[in-house]
Amino acid sequence: MNRLARALSSIGVIAGVVALWWAIVVWTQSAIFPTPWQVVTGTLELAEDGTLWEHIGASLMRVGIGFGIAVLLAIPLGLWMGRVRGAFVTLNPIFQILRPISPIAWIPIAILWFGVGNASPIYLIFIASVFPMIVQTTAGVHTIEKRYLRAAENFGVPRDKLFRKVIFPAALPDIIVGMRIGLGVAWLVVVAAEMIALRSGLGYMIIDSRNAGNRYDLVIAGMIIIGLIGLGLDGIMRLLESMKNVRWRYVH
Repeated sequence: MNRLARALSSIGVIAGVVALWWAIVVWTQSAIFPTPWQVVTGTLELAEDGTLWEHIGASLMRVGIGFGIAVLLAIPLGLWMGRVRGAFVTLNPIFQILRPISPIAWIPIAILWFGVGNASPIYLIFIASVFPMIVQTTAGVHTIEKRYLRAAENFGVPRDKLFRKVIFPAALPDIIVGMRIGLGVAWLVVVAAEMIALRSGLGYMIIDSRNAGNRYDLVIAGMIIIGLIGLGLDGIMRLLESMKNVRWRYVH
């Protein structure tokens, strides 16, 4: 019942925002800014000719590749840095210097190195998502209770098995948090990169709609779709957080 009430309250707020949006557009008699219904019809127009699905697929493909590469690098590196003191002391200052740099600042470098194809946004997504995951994974290893490690050492557990059976499962909640943060940043970055250097994807769709006849109905539609997909991606990460195998560290 509580879940239903929360869902209804969220739907009510969204409906109120849409109604207010519609009323403001009608009251101001705006000739440019669209009503919610114009956004719906514009979205259906793109969906019917297949353009919308092409843009969504292009953006998701770039995020999937860039984020996947970041996961494959960040998790092993973070586990190693968290466990080996020398690796942490050596590499952590470098990552702490690079981490605050906005991914958008890397766009000129990405274009210089990789041109204006798919490689540039994939590189930007990698840069945006790899550092949060490295830092969070390292922090997860550092917060493992020492009794787990001492118990494994007392039983003579080999180092590779210690990583697989103790360190990785214990750090998994923090790893998932890092993945959630990294994926959110990656989705922001791909849209910005597509606005500048590509001719496909949701970011390009927004800029192209603005330049091709001031189609602000499609601009708003693209913004809403980006938000909905971002919400869906975050929901997937939240489902991972709720898995029983992820929560075992906190079970007494």
